[in-house]
Amino acid sequence: MSSFVLERRKVKRTGFMPAFWGGGILAAAVPVVDMALRSEMYVGRNDSPVNILLDANWQMMSMLNILLIVAGACIMYHTEYADNAIQRMCTLPTKESAMFFGKTAVLITGSILLLVIEAVSVFCCSLYWFEPTADLYIEIFKNFGFFFLLMLPVILLSLVIASMSRNMWISLGIGVVCVFVATMIPTRNFLPTLFPFAMPFQRLGNHAADAVRNYAIAGAVETALIALLEVIILKVRRLFE
Repeated sequence: MSSFVLERRKVKRTGFMPAFWGGGILAAAVPVVDMALRSEMYVGRNDSPVNILLDANWQMMSMLNILLIVAGACIMYHTEYADNAIQRMCTLPTKESAMFFGKTAVLITGSILLLVIEAVSVFCCSLYWFEPTADLYIEIFKNFGFFFLLMLPVILLSLVIASMSRNMWISLGIGVVCVFVATMIPTRNFLPTLFPFAMPFQRLGNHAADAVRNYAIAGAVETALIALLEVIILKVRRLFE
């Protein structure tokens, strides 16, 4: 908890939270603008409002989310490498892994903010343009809970990439390349879509219950493995410093 509080104080001096607020509003505007301009294409379809809206807009929304996560991770570690702050931090009686997981908690908080704003947008669009169903709240909660679980590997891996380079532009470039590689991965094959940057593009409505369970397990396993990888990297790097 103390690491989380410390990291939250650090990002107050950056554009981290304004970026996530602005990015969340931008992503939330995607279904609103789409429905305002092309509502006749979606109204009347034989499907739930949430599935219709996410099927039409989630690819763009998830890409914006991932790009924000990558940029947020780079911003957080750039503040550490600037003026050699991370070297001074290593001289203190604290573990560098605690700093990493503190940053992880802050980035998870920002990501939850994105999903909440977007969920509110989908909810409002469902009420305004469609006949709301009885389980609208539950459907939105399930979908965005699924999105959050699949977003965790991206959060951890983005921070791992950012922690490995002093140059923020190198980390940002690697992250952006990973995002565009993920967009080219065929979605019909299960194994390629387990690439961490491709996971958040998956939708609950596109998969059967077994596939959803497999993605949830994969997301949890990838998150644990990436966290373990960062701990190993930090220990190895300390040996050569």
